Amino acid sequence: MVDGTGRPVEPAGGRRRAGRARLLVVGVALVALVAVGTGLAVTRPWEPAPTCPPVAEHPDWSVARRWDEALLDAIRRSLPNPPVHARNLFHASVAMWDAWAAYDATASGYIVNDKASAANVEAARNEAISYAAYRVLNARFIKAVGGDVSLSQFADLMDALCYPVAVTTTEGDSPAAVGNRIAEAVLAYGKADGSNETGGYAAEDYKPVNQALVVAGSGTTMQDPNRWQPLQIEHMISQNGIPITNGVQQAVGPHWGHVKGFALPEDTGHGTPIDPGPPPRLGDPATDALFKAQVIEVIRDSAMVDPSDGQTIDISPGALGGNTLGTNDGHGHPVNPATGEPYAPDPVLRGDFARVMAEFWADGPESETPPGHWNVLANHVSDELDPDLRIGGTGEPVDRLQWDVKLYLALNGAVHDAAIAAWGLKGYYDGTRPISMIRYMGGLGQSSDPSLPSYHEDGLPLVDGLVEVITTNTTAAGQRHEALADNEGEIAIRAWTGNPADPATQVGGVTWIRAVDWVPYQLPTFVTPAFQGYISGHSTFSRAGAEVMTAFTGSEYFPGGISGYTIPAGSLKFEKGPTTDIRLEWATYYDASDQAGQSRLYGGIHVAADDFAGREVGSICGKGAWVIAQRYYRGTAGS
Repeated sequence: MVDGTGRPVEPAGGRRRAGRARLLVVGVALVALVAVGTGLAVTRPWEPAPTCPPVAEHPDWSVARRWDEALLDAIRRSLPNPPVHARNLFHASVAMWDAWAAYDATASGYIVNDKASAANVEAARNEAISYAAYRVLNARFIKAVGGDVSLSQFADLMDALCYPVAVTTTEGDSPAAVGNRIAEAVLAYGKADGSNETGGYAAEDYKPVNQALVVAGSGTTMQDPNRWQPLQIEHMISQNGIPITNGVQQAVGPHWGHVKGFALPEDTGHGTPIDPGPPPRLGDPATDALFKAQVIEVIRDSAMVDPSDGQTIDISPGALGGNTLGTNDGHGHPVNPATGEPYAPDPVLRGDFARVMAEFWADGPESETPPGHWNVLANHVSDELDPDLRIGGTGEPVDRLQWDVKLYLALNGAVHDAAIAAWGLKGYYDGTRPISMIRYMGGLGQSSDPSLPSYHEDGLPLVDGLVEVITTNTTAAGQRHEALADNEGEIAIRAWTGNPADPATQVGGVTWIRAVDWVPYQLPTFVTPAFQGYISGHSTFSRAGAEVMTAFTGSEYFPGGISGYTIPAGSLKFEKGPTTDIRLEWATYYDASDQAGQSRLYGGIHVAADDFAGREVGSICGKGAWVIAQRYYRGTAGS
């Protein structure tokens, strides 16, 4: 997501070094047997050589950072299941935290609160953290897509650190035993946390009320237009490029609101620990107008992904950002607080910006999914702040290991809670998605004027130049709907035309199309995620992450008052573009978070209600996680 990230790889000679370490283990074990026979006390027959060479790749990384990076790599290989990956990130963070806290007289463990001692606390912590993380990740990814590669990477990292993977003991006070005990406890905890891990995380009682929408066809029928509709996609491929044999989507995680969280309030019994109320609904007297207005907003955004219209927009932090929570009312930031200077304007084509936003945040191939995005961002920020690492922005600087384990506990506690809160609402309210809304309503007709053709009270509102009725006049030669001749009486919308035949050299563009044929700005093998719309997971995860980063670093601003990512010209995957390099930049963590939510409207994935409610729920999750995490830091958890 940001520049400056890296992935752990086996250093040169790592396998040879590991082999030497294993020979040492055998030799020391034989000495231990002799010692037992002579009455000598040998408590750590498996202790690795104290002269284990440092890992050559990224020598400045803490051991916790290495395991976090290895986990992010495994997520990129696996099927993109955001709530499951948020849970894996949290449980791995808990394992590492409990191993670190075992050697701290004050801190409270989350699952295991036993204390240990060691002559070399730093070495003991590194070892205990590694065994705890290794065991948890091995168990979680052994059956995952790409699991063989991930397990090999985990073993390679243990080799590089000179920790023999054959040491599985949970008895005694050695750091390896401490780590193995913690992993055992974390895995047992996960078996009973409500996720149905043993059943493959399936929601056994969920069945959609609507039959699948066939994306390759036109229109759709719905039993209930306010409820989620699975898609039937020809040649379905997951968000990270993995072919799916079943062409009809299966809902991901509608039971997730019942999973045990980190700092969430008690569940009400509905699987909605945080409930902002229902989304706007078609046909509901109180919210029908809002529902229709938000559908129109998605169509309008779809019409903006056109670089040929020549419209420009300033996308600098001086013009964008600074929103009040749950709104898009901001107008940017007047100055960079780090420099005292205004942010430089950055005018670009609006169509390029819209396309880049939609695609950058879309969880494309090799994505670590939104929970992982915030780990990548957090690691990048930590690198920029190092060595001036002050938790909460105050006090004395801490070492990188302490910073990392505390940050991961708070951050991944927050995104885990965000998954539970968001997917709980998805499962409970079962909210529909824009592709179903637009095709269904457009198929019914227009809802603006009973005196005009094709009137239906649940149809699309008419908007000149955006949503219109196709007539014999508008399809006449040279008129705006000429290409839609023989469809008179139907509803036309001005929107993206869909993926071009050759995305490397062609642009789909924006023109008048039949409303019943509309598709979101996404890959044709993906179209829309396989779960309900309300609320947005992107918005919830991102605001939760932004709250933790703000609190943990002591500032809402990125280091230096700015951060971002450059999308090179011609690098888009959905179609040719952008026309020029586009630099997405954010002054604050909140600005980045809000852009993640906004992007889903340009991408045709969500309506504003999904986004704004997600931001508000995410804020609660992030602030709550920070409060609870500090109790574990101080050793006052449960008191």
